[in-house]
Amino acid sequence: MNRFGIMLGHAYMSKLKSKSFIITTVIMLIGVLILGNMNRIIDLFSGGDTKDKIAVIDESSTVFDPLQQQLKSINKDIQLIKVDKSEADLQKAVNNKKYKAYLIISLDQSQLPKAVYKAPTLTNTELSGQLAQALQTVKASMAAAQLNLSADKLALLNSPVAFKEVSLENNAKSAEELAQARGLVYILLFAIYFAVIFYASMVGMEIATEKASRVMEILISSASPTQQMFAKIIGGALLGLTQMAFLLAVAYFTIKQNLGEMEGGFFEFFGFSDIKASTIIYAIVFFLLGYLLFATLAAFLGSLVSRIEDAQQMMMPMTFIVMIGFFIAMSGLNNPSAGFVTVTSYIPFFTPMIMFLRVGMLDLPLWVGLSGIAVLIISIIIMAIIGARIYRGGVLMYGKSNSLKNIKKALQLSKNE
Repeated sequence: MNRFGIMLGHAYMSKLKSKSFIITTVIMLIGVLILGNMNRIIDLFSGGDTKDKIAVIDESSTVFDPLQQQLKSINKDIQLIKVDKSEADLQKAVNNKKYKAYLIISLDQSQLPKAVYKAPTLTNTELSGQLAQALQTVKASMAAAQLNLSADKLALLNSPVAFKEVSLENNAKSAEELAQARGLVYILLFAIYFAVIFYASMVGMEIATEKASRVMEILISSASPTQQMFAKIIGGALLGLTQMAFLLAVAYFTIKQNLGEMEGGFFEFFGFSDIKASTIIYAIVFFLLGYLLFATLAAFLGSLVSRIEDAQQMMMPMTFIVMIGFFIAMSGLNNPSAGFVTVTSYIPFFTPMIMFLRVGMLDLPLWVGLSGIAVLIISIIIMAIIGARIYRGGVLMYGKSNSLKNIKKALQLSKNE
């Protein structure tokens, strides 16, 4: 047990002090800080004159004023400037950044407005869309005047239909709550996906590196292969929890500091204004269990190869499994109660992400989340027993061995050990 503690401490501290871990953690912390201060950053880069100036040639002489008035109610940051210049002069002005674009307004055969929008590129669809929306309202008003419709009748005609969504289940989330939960779960799913791949692959690569450098021969003479395997796996788990603790601590203080500004827009969409503790707890639990499952798989896969360049190829099937689970979770974001989501959430290799998707977005009974956790724990125990036997034989195998067929050979060697 003393040897296991020494190996565990070495596995943890060596990775904790490694440059790759420090650099990765710093990058993630910067990302969290940027995400938490997004409103301030947007305000910083949009300082000064924030208005989008649009030059307008009004050939009708009647549309500009109502269009300008209507646009104020849509976006006050768009400034229309009526000009009496040729298109050639306007093109030069736009190219010199004096205007964002220019708009040519005229009347069609029905004496209703039409427009041509010209800009250097058409990538800013939000700007052109808001101009079209304002012009559509002006056109509706002019058409109503031609048809002798009163303002009240026009407002009644343009009023949206009353459409309310009500869930029949007592504790089901509303559409607004689902939208907020979807954004938060989306980000945490990415975190679980990348963390599981990164830490699990790191365990497999480390074992392959030790075999390639012949360090493994010294290690197995001083401690049992099983102790080594679990020391590396648990050391990686502690490393992942350390990194997650840093990220959550920074995220917590950043959100707490900016809590007053986290209303609407970006933060409302991603659900940062109403983060539930249960969602964070589930994220940590499923990250940890998912890591243990895949790290055990990566450990015995890494023990089957003796060259570093073969390790990545050997662990490619594991990476594909994680990717499939992630893609299923992404496709289930819009319908987390779908049948395929429910079924795949109980497939052990998909459970960490898909079950987290379900418990994060749906108001499910506690036993559903616990059942997913139970499935993972049982799978980890089975994988650990099988993986330990393969690992004991795999660390003794040298030469070209980059095929899954070598699992049988490793099992035979572990019996003869």
